[in-house]
Amino acid sequence: MELKYTVQNYDWGMKGTTSSVARLLKGSDPAAHVDEEKTYSELWMGTHPNGPSFVKATGESLGEFIGANKEVLGDPVRESFGDDLPFLFKVLSVRKALSLQAHPDKARAESLHKLHPDIYKDPNHKPEMPIALTPFEALCGFRPVPEIQNFLKKIPELCAVIGQGTVEDFISSGETDPKPHLQKCLQGLLTHNADSTAHELKKFIDRLSEMSEPGREELNARIMEKLHADYPGDVGCFGLYFFNFITLQPGEALYLGANEPHAYISGDCMEIMSCSDNVVRAGLTPKLKDVDTLVEMLTYNCEAAELKRFKPVKEDDYSEVFRPPIKDFAVSKIELPPGTPSYALPPRNSAGILIIIEGSVEVNSQVYCPGSVLFIKANEQLSLNIRTKDGRTLMFEGFANV
Repeated sequence: MELKYTVQNYDWGMKGTTSSVARLLKGSDPAAHVDEEKTYSELWMGTHPNGPSFVKATGESLGEFIGANKEVLGDPVRESFGDDLPFLFKVLSVRKALSLQAHPDKARAESLHKLHPDIYKDPNHKPEMPIALTPFEALCGFRPVPEIQNFLKKIPELCAVIGQGTVEDFISSGETDPKPHLQKCLQGLLTHNADSTAHELKKFIDRLSEMSEPGREELNARIMEKLHADYPGDVGCFGLYFFNFITLQPGEALYLGANEPHAYISGDCMEIMSCSDNVVRAGLTPKLKDVDTLVEMLTYNCEAAELKRFKPVKEDDYSEVFRPPIKDFAVSKIELPPGTPSYALPPRNSAGILIIIEGSVEVNSQVYCPGSVLFIKANEQLSLNIRTKDGRTLMFEGFANV
């Protein structure tokens, strides 16, 4: 069953046909107009009310279809989540960094929703997983303590914003129980006077421009300059020196559980998440910042960037599955080499959503091109005839991890 999806045009998205989102939209609908000056940031597949998908043949929303045909979800999904799809599947095209943020766990989400329903609009948690389509840059989790301490020793402008006494206490503490020290550092950083922070950032950016290449590389100058160009004077730019910077290669993934600090910086990715919109922000954004909540809720789990990559499990000769430690979602990456005549998707005990990224396939005499999205009922085996003339066929399927 083919779906028509919603495209979002947030300011941070890539413009025109530089965006994978725009190219997929055009691939699935040749009549669609792509404005080269407009941003195409996200493609949403699912039942979330802010961007619902629709059944292409009938025009009814996917949520309405599921409501009238609840059995398509599969019994394990209904037992765990009720009569709705528990995940939201997306394609992202990131030109400009997204906010420095974290997502609350279920208990905190319920509490925040109760206290501030106008800001935190649902009581659900929001774990998420990006899988790179192109080289994809992000900040994810706290750096190892010695790395953070080393940056503090070399960036006096950052120390001036945090507070020298707080920095010295953290550096002298070594690596023992970093949480209270990191909390004080972040609290000092994120609550410092905005004009003073902008002044120190400008001093640091000017100093970076005068450095030799080895010194610039040691301080991640390219990323710092990009963040500052995207958000001049924003305190979130300094987050680079607390959080791991990582570049995912195509097919690599991160799993971002509850209370894990992160920010996407650039590139295209698939993304799957729980069906929620709860975000606690602290920087790199013009939106509301909830610093006290963020500082209190973060994991403060300090580990190397390489440990953040989330590994898939091979399912068959052509597919691998990313299964995080939650029931809400999993993703299968299916890559068929040139000349593959056909492929049968394994049946799932959950309803699924399949998107074609590269190549074309035929199902029941209907040919689907890049950007086409199919809804798959639980326990249904879908047989695909491959119609790709040149190159590989690349697809991703999102489903509940039940």
